[in-house]
Amino acid sequence: MRHRFRLLTYCIVFLSMWGCAAPSSFRVTDFGAVGDGKSINTTAIQSAIDACHQAGGGQVLIAEGTFVTGTILLQSNVELHIQEGATLLGSTDPRDYQSIDAFTDATGQVRGKCLIGALDVKNVKISGKGTIDGQGAAFHQGPLKKVLADQGLTKEEINELMGNRPFLLRFVRSSGIELRDIHLRQPAAWTCHFFQSTDILVDGIDIYSHAHRNNDGIDLDSSHDAIIRNCNIDTGDDAICFKTTSPEPTHSATVRNCRLKSDWGAIKFGTESMGDMHHIDISQCQIHDTKGGGIKILSVDGANIHHIRIDSIEMTDTEMPIFVRLGERRRTYRDAPQQPVGSIDSVTISNLKASTRSLDSSRVNPPSGILITGTPDYKIGSVQLDNIEILVSGGGMDEHRQLIPEEMPARYPEFSFFGVLPAYGMYARNVTDLKLIDYDFKLKADDQRSAIRVQDVEQRQFQPKTKN
Repeated sequence: MRHRFRLLTYCIVFLSMWGCAAPSSFRVTDFGAVGDGKSINTTAIQSAIDACHQAGGGQVLIAEGTFVTGTILLQSNVELHIQEGATLLGSTDPRDYQSIDAFTDATGQVRGKCLIGALDVKNVKISGKGTIDGQGAAFHQGPLKKVLADQGLTKEEINELMGNRPFLLRFVRSSGIELRDIHLRQPAAWTCHFFQSTDILVDGIDIYSHAHRNNDGIDLDSSHDAIIRNCNIDTGDDAICFKTTSPEPTHSATVRNCRLKSDWGAIKFGTESMGDMHHIDISQCQIHDTKGGGIKILSVDGANIHHIRIDSIEMTDTEMPIFVRLGERRRTYRDAPQQPVGSIDSVTISNLKASTRSLDSSRVNPPSGILITGTPDYKIGSVQLDNIEILVSGGGMDEHRQLIPEEMPARYPEFSFFGVLPAYGMYARNVTDLKLIDYDFKLKADDQRSAIRVQDVEQRQFQPKTKN
């Protein structure tokens, strides 16, 4: 016993020498939380978080059981740790959720509610190999309307509650954020949203989000200095999305070694794109079974997108591997003034190997590998594609060779709206400087379209891969 006391004394002295304090742990069960999968624990869990913060920081622990909760708000210097086998389960009652920093998204829907929120805080962490589940399927309109009506709510009250589906995690104007190892499941809207936040690390998390619409994985929005690595993300909407719903930029971000699956876009820039996006580096990622685009780079609301580097990407069964679009939609968010038309420049995509989806599962039939298009008045700047291999499904007919897709400068930017393209490998137009070096476009079946077709491309250099 004396030896243990002496060791503890030495540890305290050592920590105090470094200006630290022994870490504090706060079990939610000590504050009245019950992990029975039924009791609403919002007040108990929030009390544990507040107590931890008031004590100078530490860890709030969810150890065993299934804990149902509404919105809880993280405080500075607090780590929420959910152990393996434990679940934090979102309430199915929309009245249990709070809205922080509400805004209207690109679909015209009010957003802001969340299961876990962080507003104007520093040094927060969510960790552990447990699960956070939003129970998003419970927010489908038909069943939920009936439940709320049976509880005596008016039509107006029901519509207000229905419109703002809760995100799973929201970090707003916060810094020093870390997500590690956690399993994120089935939100009613976006899974993880960072807005005007900085110093972000997302490492080893696992996302599955197919319970509702607009169910993105990770959204980095007007945020900077972020690292996303070693993640597995499977979503109905965008898997990893860089966006700007304010004029403030998204910049200085890296993505490494992630495995992505999406029904809309695996790696995406936009569509909300008021502020600039620049100096973003993505590498060593695998994209599979993706109904939408593999890589989408979209400036349509005024963003200047530049210094984007994407390297060492493997795609299998993806509808369109690369889609780059400069448009003139100019939508506004958060009462910000309308921005001038933006730009896309200094984009490099290298060492990419991809295959398109089968003809019977593609929204555009026959599909193509790459679409790059500005508008007649606003051309894309410099784009370099280096060491690109794409296996395309084929199936193009002779009449497809003469197709000229509509310009649609102000429309929502989606490759499927352009329809069948006149080339199976790459179609590009309204570009200032385009390089395609060491490319190899292969076909699964015969295709009578050209491999490459360009229109209004001022400088171009195309160099196919040397055959051995």
